[in-house]
Amino acid sequence: MAIHTSLVQVEAEVVKYTLSAQQAELLRQIASAPGALTIAPNRSNTAWALRQRGLIQQSGQAAVVTSDGRYFLKHGKHPKEVQSEKDRLAGDAERAARAPADGAELVSRLRATAYGQLTVPDPGPQTRGRWRAAYYDALHHDRVPAGQKLRWSGRQRGDCAFALVDEEAELAAQPQPVHAIAIPDTIDRPHQLVRATRKAIGRSKSAVDTRETAGVIPLHVSRAQVDRALRILHALLTEVERRGYQVDARTDLQHGQALHEMVVVIRGHDFPLTLTERTTKVPHEPTPQEIRREQQSPWTRIPKYDHAFNGRLELGAPAGSRHRHVYTYSDSARWTLESRLGHLLRDLEEHVTAAEGRREKERLQKAEQQRRWYATVSQARQQQVDRHRTTFLNEQVQAWRHASEIDAFCQAAHARAADGMPSSEEEIAWLRWAEEYAERIDPLRSPLRAPPDPPSSREALGKFLQGDLDAHPWPFHSRGRWSPPDEDVSPV
Repeated sequence: MAIHTSLVQVEAEVVKYTLSAQQAELLRQIASAPGALTIAPNRSNTAWALRQRGLIQQSGQAAVVTSDGRYFLKHGKHPKEVQSEKDRLAGDAERAARAPADGAELVSRLRATAYGQLTVPDPGPQTRGRWRAAYYDALHHDRVPAGQKLRWSGRQRGDCAFALVDEEAELAAQPQPVHAIAIPDTIDRPHQLVRATRKAIGRSKSAVDTRETAGVIPLHVSRAQVDRALRILHALLTEVERRGYQVDARTDLQHGQALHEMVVVIRGHDFPLTLTERTTKVPHEPTPQEIRREQQSPWTRIPKYDHAFNGRLELGAPAGSRHRHVYTYSDSARWTLESRLGHLLRDLEEHVTAAEGRREKERLQKAEQQRRWYATVSQARQQQVDRHRTTFLNEQVQAWRHASEIDAFCQAAHARAADGMPSSEEEIAWLRWAEEYAERIDPLRSPLRAPPDPPSSREALGKFLQGDLDAHPWPFHSRGRWSPPDEDVSPV
C-alpha cells in the first residue's frame, strides 16, 4: 500500500458542503415555510444531512432554516466553505515559499521519503505554480535519476501528488500478457480425444450430448456448433500437452452412478472440463399430440417455454463443480470463447500455484508446530532429569550428614571409654556395627556418579507437559534415546 507524505497539515476535517437535488429542494421548502416545517418520516435522512451541515435546526419533526442555510440558498455555497477557501488563499504565499526551488530539490525531497512519494493537499495558485515549475525543471534539465520516472497528478485542481517511480520494478509488477492459443480452421490430425468424440457423434443431425459416453469429451451442443467446438478443444488440448500437462478421460462412481469426465492434470491437480452451448428461454409451440393429450387429460400442462441453443459456447468446470467459479469462460458480447482459451489455462496454472503455495505454507506451519512440540518435550525431559537428580543429590547429602553424625557419635563413645568408662562387649559390637553402617551409607566412601535417568515414556513425562501428548511421534526410543524424526531439536 502506498503511503503519501503530506507537506501541509490540514487543520480541520474537510466537510462536503454540496447538496443533492433532494437536499436542496427540502432546504428551499423549509426556508419558504412561514413557520417551522414538519418533516415527513420518509425525508428524515435528508433533513439529517442538512442538520449536519448546519443549514437547518430541528426539534422533533419541526425544522427551521439557519442563517448559514439562507446564505447557501443565496450564494450557492456554504459560508464555512467560502471561509476555508479564503484561509487557503491567505496562506498561499507562505506555502509557496516552502515549495522546492528547482527540480533538483524536488527529486531530493522525493528520494528522502520512504516510498518516493509526496502529496501537497489542494494548494493555492502560487504554491501549485511553484511545484509545477520544479516538476518541469526536473524534466527539462535531466534531474531525474536514470532508470526512474517522475510522475505528477493534480496539475489544475485538487491535491498535487508527485512520485519517483522505478521503471524496471514497475514493468516487473505488470501482469504478463496472456498467450493466445491459435484455433485451426480445419483439423488434419485431431487430438486423440477429439477423434474419439467425433467418432462417437457420428452423423447425428440433432443436438449432440456425449456427457454420458465414456472415453470422450463431454459435449452438449447443437449440431451447428459441433465443428467449432471440436476445433476449440483440439487447440486447447494440444496446448495443454505442449506445456507438459496431461489430459485424461476418466470414469468415476458418484452417488452410485458412472460419471464420465475429461480431466486436465497440472502438477497433480485435476480439473474436469466440459463444453456446452448456452440456451435461451423461448415460447413453447404446442404440438398436436400435446394439445390432444391436454384435451383428454385436463390435469396435464403444456410447458410455456422451451430452452433453445443460442450459439454461445461455454467451456469450464461441469455444472455443480466447486471449481466452476475458478475456470469457466463463454462467448459474450465482448469476446469469443476462442480468445479466452489462454486465460482459461492461465487461471488453471494460477490456481495450481496458489494451491501449492497454501500447501507449502501449511507444511511449514506444521513443521514449525512439530519443532516447537519437540522443543517442549525436550525441555520437559530436562526438567524431569533435573528433578530426579536433585532428589538423588539431596538423598546423598542427607546420607552423608547422617553418616557423619554416626561417626561423631561413635567417636564420642570411644572417647568416653578412654576417660575411664570401660565398654562392654555388647557396646563394642554395637559401635562396630554402627561404624560399618555409617561406612555403607556414606556416599563419599565410594566413587560418585549420576543416577540413571528416569523413564522417558509419555506416562513418565505427562506431569511435565501441557497439551496433546500424542500430537506427533514420540521422540524417545524404549531405552530412553532421543531420536525425533527429521528434527534438529537438541537432545537432553
